[in-house]
Amino acid sequence: MKTPDVAKAAVSVLVPLACGFVGSLATRPAIPGWYAGLAKPAFAPPNWLFGPAWTLLYVLMGVASFLVWRAGLSVPGVKPALVCYLAQLVLNLAWSWLFFALRSPLAGLVEIAVLWCAILVTTVLFFRVSAAAGALMLPYIGWVSFAGALNASLWWLNR
Repeated sequence: MKTPDVAKAAVSVLVPLACGFVGSLATRPAIPGWYAGLAKPAFAPPNWLFGPAWTLLYVLMGVASFLVWRAGLSVPGVKPALVCYLAQLVLNLAWSWLFFALRSPLAGLVEIAVLWCAILVTTVLFFRVSAAAGALMLPYIGWVSFAGALNASLWWLNR
């Protein structure tokens, strides 16, 4: 990789990791008290799993965004794919604040449905630019699908 590619790769991976860090500022304080007190479905994973899972997903989506960005902003489809990617990152960040900081499983549920749609559109747009980039987004949409089911269950069990 030449130097500009190294810089693009670093930025591409650091941006979603930074979003994850900002989201964790809303999440961490709510875990031991509010979240611990919620009724949870049998399929709820242990709390320790979320940090490593999200870190891996943020790295994968960062690499995916790098592959799209590296194709070149003048390449048809790259700019819309990156705009959609950034929009879904904002939605990803917003979920933590809605669910954990506001302590609203219902707001989180509504928002995660919008987030899921944005991830789907981003994934399709990434596939159009780079098959590898699109494939790297698949674990993310899979995890958010699971997270949506968990969020719905948490809302239902704690109405």
